[in-house]
Amino acid sequence: MHPVLFKLGALLIPSYGALAAAGVLVALVLAQRTARTAGVSPAQVWNACVVALFTALLGSRILLVAVNWRELRRHPMWMLGLATIHSPWLAGAGVLIGGLAAFAYMRWQHQPLLATLDALAAPLACGLALEQVGALLAGAGFGTEASLPWAVVYTHPLALRWNGTPLGVPLHPVQAYAALAYGTLAVLLLVGMPMRRRAGDVAGAGLAGMGVSVYVTELWRDPEGRGQLLNGALDGPQVAAIILVLLGAWILLERGRRGRRPATGSAVRMGDAHE
Repeated sequence: MHPVLFKLGALLIPSYGALAAAGVLVALVLAQRTARTAGVSPAQVWNACVVALFTALLGSRILLVAVNWRELRRHPMWMLGLATIHSPWLAGAGVLIGGLAAFAYMRWQHQPLLATLDALAAPLACGLALEQVGALLAGAGFGTEASLPWAVVYTHPLALRWNGTPLGVPLHPVQAYAALAYGTLAVLLLVGMPMRRRAGDVAGAGLAGMGVSVYVTELWRDPEGRGQLLNGALDGPQVAAIILVLLGAWILLERGRRGRRPATGSAVRMGDAHE
């Protein structure tokens, strides 16, 4: 495949970084549209996204430096290669840090939490789809060996150097599977957004759908560096996927119980609007 998207003289533009950045931009623009549909401020949604992205990038890189501090002290020039390092644990730490920062910002600004999450669900799925396309080009998060007509074979030495991708071996294009799953989920969430009955419906469905997508696609990813639990029955991302499904189900069930409470009048409608 193509770990380098294009060259500018001696400067290499990595495919993964470029497509991940494109995913972020598309998600930010799309979130402005879904924010209006969800009835929340597009400006505040934009700010929450920027806070999450900045803290996720900064926090994950600080964590990476802290974990590898001894090696970096001996080889300071390795600092220049930190941007090319990708791992599920690093990505998970970034998501957690960014999510906590965004939650703190939303509470500080008194944003309606569930309605804001509804606005972010489809853009996040769309951004993840583009990120996985970049991973497919770069060989990041590569799949297990496969003897299929659609298997991918990496030959570029930078795929091996940057991501540890085996060269000359037919592999499951698991990143394409994930991109298709996330893209389909994004379309379904966008279609369902105007039809939601309560704040939180789209967010709950989005979290559950992302969890299912992660869990299923992990079945074809190479397990190296992803952690193992229950004697290899689960890996780290699959555990995170189960948590996402449970969280999404909890939001949907909780909203359903609240929706069935016997209450009438404008006060109830106003309460739903501010949840």
